Amino acid sequence: MALNQRLELRQGQSLVMTPQLQQAIKLLQMSNIELQAFVDQELERNPLLERDERVEVQQKEAPEAPPSEPDMVSALAVNAGAEERLRTLDTDLENVYTHESRADAANREAIGAQDSGWSSIRPQSGMSLSADELDLASTLTRQPSLADHLTEQMSLLLSDPGERLIGQHLIGMLNEAGYLTAESEAVADTLGASVSQVEAVLGKLQACDPPGVFARDLKECLALQLKEKDRYDPAMAALIANLDLLARRDYAALRNLCRVDLDDLKDMIAELRALNPKPGHAFGSEPVQPVIPDVIVRSSPEGAWIVELNTETLPRVLVNNLYLARVSAGARSEDKLYLSECQASATWLVKSLDQRAKTILKVAREIVRQQDAFLVLGIQHLRPLNLKTVAEAIEMHESTVSRVTSNKYMSTPRGIFEMKYFFTTAIASADGEGDAHSAEAVRHRIRELIAQEGEEVLSDDTLVDKLRSQGIEIARRTVAKYREGLGIPSSVQRRRERKVQARQGR
Repeated sequence: MALNQRLELRQGQSLVMTPQLQQAIKLLQMSNIELQAFVDQELERNPLLERDERVEVQQKEAPEAPPSEPDMVSALAVNAGAEERLRTLDTDLENVYTHESRADAANREAIGAQDSGWSSIRPQSGMSLSADELDLASTLTRQPSLADHLTEQMSLLLSDPGERLIGQHLIGMLNEAGYLTAESEAVADTLGASVSQVEAVLGKLQACDPPGVFARDLKECLALQLKEKDRYDPAMAALIANLDLLARRDYAALRNLCRVDLDDLKDMIAELRALNPKPGHAFGSEPVQPVIPDVIVRSSPEGAWIVELNTETLPRVLVNNLYLARVSAGARSEDKLYLSECQASATWLVKSLDQRAKTILKVAREIVRQQDAFLVLGIQHLRPLNLKTVAEAIEMHESTVSRVTSNKYMSTPRGIFEMKYFFTTAIASADGEGDAHSAEAVRHRIRELIAQEGEEVLSDDTLVDKLRSQGIEIARRTVAKYREGLGIPSSVQRRRERKVQARQGR
């Protein structure tokens, strides 16, 4: 069989993500802090980019003037000269990006392969956006904060979305020492939850490391640490309850209250002094970066919800075409090519920032529309919601909605929440025709049924029947999983506990 060489011309189609599109996607999933750092870097690299100071001047001149259309995001104007220059490139906007321009390559050869810093949009330093180009040296030395440490443990302790919302709120209310600065009643009123729900979540979080966090005062902090060491006996409880006597060194009164001799009292005091009264300081006193919401939701006088972007988190940049016209007049051909690429990159950044803002606002409006009951009534009324529902409503892809809700926060009358927390799983109705129920609402009903049970302890099968009568179709194993996730013992264990309590009551 003879082997021949020949040339064949084939035509085909393929979907390719241009580097420009990849950068736009990364811009979309950035947090407002990461976006600001990226824009600051581009302002240093691109001579045609400048910060828009007009908005700040207008705010200083009329700080009390309300926006004319708070529900709309103002589009950033793109200079007509930039549009004309893009058309002269004989290509689309997403294709003007190159990993390395010809001007960069020529300049690199001229100065001995040293980076000139002229590339228009490609990151070249520690602010690289690609995962394989991250500056790991800047992250290895960073110590985890107390909030980060507790959030990791919370994800293991709490599986219910509603409890995680409460837990995240409680973590945000901790001071540097690890003490809780809010009352349970205030938290419950803010989140629209019951005080028992908040207390149940707080009890679980008080088992986190370091021991003593989420205490509301010094006595509770010391008691939590002693319970963790299994040293919280009645004598220790009496000593902690009378710390004022210990401060006055009234050892005689303490001996009578604790019912121990002097040697035992000294040992107890030494053990008490070995505890850490400020467990949160183990993670340093570094100032906590406050969460700045990307979207603000507030009620209007008519009763509707006004959804607007937080203008403080929107970096505003412009293309300086006046400077471009001035330097292009006597520039060489190589310089004109470089300036053309800088202008295309600057124009792309302005357009991408505008599109990012519009996309975030569009997704946020749909989330508010879907979760109106939560904003009005509280956590237990969270509707089942997934990415597909929001994506279909706003005619976007699910991956776009996922990126928008990542690292984005929404300020509501019930607090500041990460946008992804508004997505919960759904449980079908019993008849298959009614509205589906969110998993959190079902957990709440299970908790209520068990709390209201009388002498007859409800088994998991009985709970399934009662939920089905209320229009909720759920399997027995799901009820058991939700019950265990709520920290509620089985019907057999609850029945035994009631018998023991009845005997003690006699």
